[in-house]
Amino acid sequence: MKLNVLYFARFREAMGRDSEQVEGDFPTLEALRAFLLGEGGHDVLAEANLMCARNEELCSLAEPLRDGDEVAFFPTVTGG
Repeated sequence: MKLNVLYFARFREAMGRDSEQVEGDFPTLEALRAFLLGEGGHDVLAEANLMCARNEELCSLAEPLRDGDEVAFFPTVTGG
């Protein structure tokens, strides 16, 4: 499975890149996140309140993944 992973806002700044291609067997977004955390340099993805999307649709970490998906990780947005 090949995925295009996008990072936004301070996640992008912390990692020094806005995207990367990842290959492997990731049944869910949570499995992808665990893999990325194990790779190092992705510590911001350990945040409990991160948001994610699959193919431009907000979703949970339980979302199933398919080959060719575009996945995005970004911090929660707060306002007042």
